[in-house]
Amino acid sequence: MRIEPRPAPPRLLTLGVPVLAALIALALAALPLAFAGADIATAYGEMFKGVFGSLFAFSEMLTRATPLIFTGLAAALAFRARLWNIGAEGQLYLGAMAAVAIGAGAIDAPAIILIPLIVILGAAAGAAGMAVPALLKTRFGADEVVTTLLLNFVILIFVQMMLEGPLKDPMGLGWPQSSPILDQGMLPTLIDRMRVHAGLILALIAAGIAQFMLARSVWGFRLRAVGENAAAACHAGIRVNRTLIGVALISGALAGLAGVGEVAGLKGYLTADLSPGFGYTGIVVAMLAGLSPVGVVIAALFIASVFVGADSMSRAMGVSSYLADLVVSMSLLCVLIGGFFARYRLVRAAKAPA
Repeated sequence: MRIEPRPAPPRLLTLGVPVLAALIALALAALPLAFAGADIATAYGEMFKGVFGSLFAFSEMLTRATPLIFTGLAAALAFRARLWNIGAEGQLYLGAMAAVAIGAGAIDAPAIILIPLIVILGAAAGAAGMAVPALLKTRFGADEVVTTLLLNFVILIFVQMMLEGPLKDPMGLGWPQSSPILDQGMLPTLIDRMRVHAGLILALIAAGIAQFMLARSVWGFRLRAVGENAAAACHAGIRVNRTLIGVALISGALAGLAGVGEVAGLKGYLTADLSPGFGYTGIVVAMLAGLSPVGVVIAALFIASVFVGADSMSRAMGVSSYLADLVVSMSLLCVLIGGFFARYRLVRAAKAPA
């Protein structure tokens, strides 16, 4: 047997890999459920009810999906250009920090001015967090996997320092948290008495624009060309470094918007534990989506459903909510394996003549 590339991977197979991966991951997750002594059908029923059983449950899933759409888009666009942005977590915190820095009273303006300003500055802060690794890569050939990953820890320490210093809430009773964002700086909610906010609309708009730009614009063609073969793209006259820096800034800006949504849409203030790992989970979202912006929305909804449903199942049956992490990790593993067999095939080698 030998492995050889498929001349043209079947489109149905390529599109079906993420769906099949999700189903296999859910099936494999039944094994630890069974070992825990839980009834599998009841457990999955509780998961389904925890997401679709009420308007509140569904809105919570949408709330959880919002930052995952942003970080998934950040990873998907960068990965399309073979720029491996592992720093969305830090860029998220930079966006959140910029949002509270400007929205907690630095500028007293009406909502029509303050909200767009918070969004723009939050995106700019996230872009700045990705600008340094991009410049190091294009100027000195530094590995962006290392620089973006390590920068996450540097940014988090910097955020903690700011929360103990200039951004600390004087009314916070000593807790390391920022001053709250003014009411006119908060993103409006989409449903009364629910937490889902306008950041979801912004995320869907961003996904639509990204899909259009990738498929229909010259910029998207250049990005895809650089991702397919940077040397050939350079030979064809495409400025590879400029393309990489451009997509790096956009990727960082999208991750920064995830942080804006979390503080200006939900909590209202910044803490060091704002994100439970949205930046890293966004990588899984992007891989499940096959690096497609529209697919990112679907993958983010799936992963958010798994997390919210697992929390509900945990409360109802006493089963560990870490099952959600297991499903997500197995989904990624299944996507990687399925993607390999979508691009390659096993062929029986011909017998050598006697």
